[in-house]
Amino acid sequence: QVQLMESGGGLVQAGGSLRLSCVASGSGFSIASMSWYRQAPGKQRELVASIISGGHTNYADSVKGRFTISRDNAKNTVILEMNSLKPEDTGVYYCNAFALLGLSTGGFWGQGTQVTVSS
Repeated sequence: QVQLMESGGGLVQAGGSLRLSCVASGSGFSIASMSWYRQAPGKQRELVASIISGGHTNYADSVKGRFTISRDNAKNTVILEMNSLKPEDTGVYYCNAFALLGLSTGGFWGQGTQVTVSS
């Protein structure tokens, strides 16, 4: 199994910045991709950004140019740098990892970290 631990959420004013990090731990796994999702109150969970082991990234249109996802493969860590934050970025941010475990694969979620952007 893979455990994901997020950190770095908080309260920030519009226009500010936050840095989220997520560390994957466990044994016998290899991470294929890591992603950040978010869920605002009353809305469905949505993909914010993802990065595969080769470094290719993908972003939601709403965060392009403002957010940057990066990954340290050796440390099984993914970082989300969020700049020029807007109130609509508010929500619970979840780390997701798609991992290879021996002959099987699995998707894993962190517990989430709250991001609140005040206007």
